[in-house]
Amino acid sequence: MLEPARRWRRLRQRFLRRRMAIIGLAFVLLFLLLALMGPLVAGDPSEQHFDAVLQGPSFAHPMGTDDLGRDVFARIAGGARVSLLAGVCSTALAMLVGVPVGLVAGFYRGWVDPIIMRLNDVMLAFPFLIFAVGLAAILGASLRNVIIALAVAQFPAVLRIARGEALMLREQDFLAGAIADGTRDAAIIARYVLPNSLNALIVQATVAIPAAIIGEATLSFLGLGVQPPTPSWGVMLTHAQPYLAQAPLLALFPGLAIALVTLGFNLLGDGLRDVLDPRSGR
Repeated sequence: MLEPARRWRRLRQRFLRRRMAIIGLAFVLLFLLLALMGPLVAGDPSEQHFDAVLQGPSFAHPMGTDDLGRDVFARIAGGARVSLLAGVCSTALAMLVGVPVGLVAGFYRGWVDPIIMRLNDVMLAFPFLIFAVGLAAILGASLRNVIIALAVAQFPAVLRIARGEALMLREQDFLAGAIADGTRDAAIIARYVLPNSLNALIVQATVAIPAAIIGEATLSFLGLGVQPPTPSWGVMLTHAQPYLAQAPLLALFPGLAIALVTLGFNLLGDGLRDVLDPRSGR
């Protein structure tokens, strides 16, 4: 077995050979920096300039202004903060609950697995966005409720991945040896099953985050997510609708931001899947 330092060095070398994954990582880091440094470089997204309403890009406003004279670049930066927060927090919450349940279902099987999976199949019967929209409508419009709705909607997919990994590992010799030695089930799951499932779970997270970002934008666009004046890419698209002919850039910039950040996470996820796949020889 490779030493940890040597293994990480090999993984880094394999990752650096994948250009598309590096491009995806660059997009993700760009929007992360924009979210963290937005208030410093872009200013207050709620500040209004009534003498500069619906203006095009300029030195003072690199992406122009909206119908209330607010700087579009500042609102894009604020929207990045909201979108990444919703995407990362909802995915983390879904994995925090879904991974243990999935590992338990796959490890114990018996009567536990069918009960959990039948309930999970019921949740999987609803498309992700439809499920999230329904929950958000019930819970009410707020960022906290958007995170909860997206986490619940992502839970079935996370559970299924974790269960599949546990089922596969359950048949491995090293796990059978640990069971034969009398190691407690909780210790087996924590020491053997979970660490050996991390590769698949990390890849699943990079796929789930962009789906959650799109979900947050969709809910905000429909009025079920973040509420004005809080900047959100979905809210910006809603406000841009009446001005598509007069100022099409109002819709272009938030739409482009959603496309680039989701593309970045998907490219990064594809690269990590190839790098972490033990069957890949490169």
